[in-house]
Amino acid sequence: MNDPENRRYLKLGLTGAAVLAAGAACYLLLLHLGDLSVWFGVVLTILMPFVYGAVIAYILAPLCGRLEKLLGRCLPGAGAGLVSSLAIVLSLLLALAVVFVLVMLVFPQVWASLVRIADAIPGQLAAANAFLHDILRDQPELQTYWDTVSAQASGDIINWLKNEVLPNVGAVVGTLGTQLMGFFGVIKNLFLGILISIYFLASRRQFAAQARLVLNGIFPARRAALIEEEAHYADRMFNGFLMGKLVDSAIIGALCFAGTALMGIRSAALVSVIVGVTNIIPFFGPFLGAIPSALLLLLENPMHCLYFLVFVVILQQLDGNVIGPKILGDSTGLSSFWVLFSILLFGGLWGIPGMIVGVPLFAVIYDIVRKLTRQGLARHGSAEMLDSYNEQFHPAAPKEKQ
Repeated sequence: MNDPENRRYLKLGLTGAAVLAAGAACYLLLLHLGDLSVWFGVVLTILMPFVYGAVIAYILAPLCGRLEKLLGRCLPGAGAGLVSSLAIVLSLLLALAVVFVLVMLVFPQVWASLVRIADAIPGQLAAANAFLHDILRDQPELQTYWDTVSAQASGDIINWLKNEVLPNVGAVVGTLGTQLMGFFGVIKNLFLGILISIYFLASRRQFAAQARLVLNGIFPARRAALIEEEAHYADRMFNGFLMGKLVDSAIIGALCFAGTALMGIRSAALVSVIVGVTNIIPFFGPFLGAIPSALLLLLENPMHCLYFLVFVVILQQLDGNVIGPKILGDSTGLSSFWVLFSILLFGGLWGIPGMIVGVPLFAVIYDIVRKLTRQGLARHGSAEMLDSYNEQFHPAAPKEKQ
C-alpha cells in the first residue's frame, strides 16, 4: 500500500473522528443547555457594568473622535495623550449634560401629567357611572340588573382584598423590596459603566489593534481581511442606524410635544416622551407609543384622545415618508418583509432591546449571506445568475463585483 493511499485513509479516519467528536460535543451541549444558560446568565450579571460601559463607549466613540481632531487643531503643541484625555472628558461631560437637561426639562412636566391623570380618574369614573344611570333611567329592569352587578362587583373586590391581598402583604412588600434592590443595582451598574467606558474610550485603538492581531493569528490573511471588512460594515450599520433612529425619535418627540401643546392637551410632555421613546423601535414603535398615550388621554379628556390619534397618524406618515428617509436613507438595504421578520425574531428572543438592534443585526447577517452566495456562484461558474436576478428584481441596483 503506497503513501498517497495511506494519507487518504488517514484523512478519512481523521474526518470521521472529527465528525464523531463534533456530534458528541453537540449532544453534551444540548444535554446541559439549561445549566449553560444559568451559568451564562450569572456571568452576564457579573459583567453587566462592562456591558453598560461598552455600550456607552460605543455611542460616544464618534463624538470622542471628532473632539480629538478639533482639539488637535486647537492645541497643536499638546501631546496625543493629553488631547485624547481631554476629548474623553469633554464627550462624557457633554453626554451627561444633555441627559441632565432633558431630565430637568421633561421630568417635572411628566410628573405633573401623571398627577393630573390620577386626580382625573375618580371624576371620570363617577361621570361614566352617572352617564350609565342616565341611560338606564327609563329601563328599570336594566337599572336593577346594573345595581346588582355593581354591588356584586364591589363585594367581590372587598373579598379579594380581604382573602388575597391582605394575607400576601408580606410577599408584596418583599417583591417591592426586590424591585427596589434591582433598581439600585441598575444605578450601580450604570455608574460603574460610566467609569469603565472611560477605559474603553482611552484604549479603543489598542483594543482594535489587539483584535486585528488575534484575527490574523488565527485566520489566513485573505480570510482575516474579509472578517475585518465585515466587522467595519457591522460597525457602520449599527452606528448609522442606531444614531439615526435616536435623532429621528428626538425630532418626532419634539414635533409631538409642539402639536399636542398647540391642541391644548395638558399631558403633552408625557405623551410626547412616550411617543418619542417608543419611536426608536422600528415598525411597531408608533403603535406601542400611541396606544398607552391614547388610553391615558381617554381618562383625562376623550376628545383630546381623538385629536391625539388623528395627529399621531399624520405625524407617523410624516416620519415614515419624509423625516425617516432623510435621516436614515436606505441604511440597512433590507426590504419591508425582512425588517418585519427581524423585529419579530429578535424581539421574541431578547424583548425590547432585540426589537431595537434586530434590524441592523439582521442586515449584517443578510450581507454575509449575500457575499457568501456571490462567492459561491462565482466559484461554481454561475455568476450570470446573480446578474439575471438583479436585472429582474433590483434593476436600479449596481452590478455586484465579482
